[in-house]
Amino acid sequence: MSRAVERPVLFLDVDGPLIPFGPSSSRLQTPASSSAAFSDRGNPLLGRLDQAVGPRLMALGCELVWASTWMHDANESVAPRTGLPRLPVVEWPEASTGEGPRGLHWKTRHLVEWAGRRPFIWVDDEISAMDRLWVAAQHQGPSLLHRVDPTEGLTDGDFSVLAGWLRTAVPGHAVPTPVEGGSGRLGRRSGGR
Repeated sequence: MSRAVERPVLFLDVDGPLIPFGPSSSRLQTPASSSAAFSDRGNPLLGRLDQAVGPRLMALGCELVWASTWMHDANESVAPRTGLPRLPVVEWPEASTGEGPRGLHWKTRHLVEWAGRRPFIWVDDEISAMDRLWVAAQHQGPSLLHRVDPTEGLTDGDFSVLAGWLRTAVPGHAVPTPVEGGSGRLGRRSGGR
């Protein structure tokens, strides 16, 4: 009897992957999408969120989980602007010093614990070689720690890497082909920069 394929977890950071910081970011929402229905909660960078990114993330077939200091605010401010439903949130414990080797990101241990034995992807702009080494030694299932360029945010290339990893590392997990949204950076307007 074959065992059902466990749905992989995709841990998602907000600042950097979804809200790019680069000066060339053209992911400003259209006037209709930036209406009064969305409160900017004092953060002008929320206008850089791309409404196309949510459906593309959901098309990967993973359980999407916020892994951000935005915590529950991500469901209020980010999810509606990106086309995502309310997502589970990783609850971060109080910071403790000396937890893990030098250079290990403070999120790493908690994400491995949250995933358990399930395959997972972690999308963040602060992933280091130490995080990859630690996860490889501590996590019993497949994992992909994918660092996103914070000046660009998630791009078509990033989605290709995520989908390719899911196809090869998680047998039996169906990823629709393609999960491409266009050419180049997400949210690029034709003729614009």
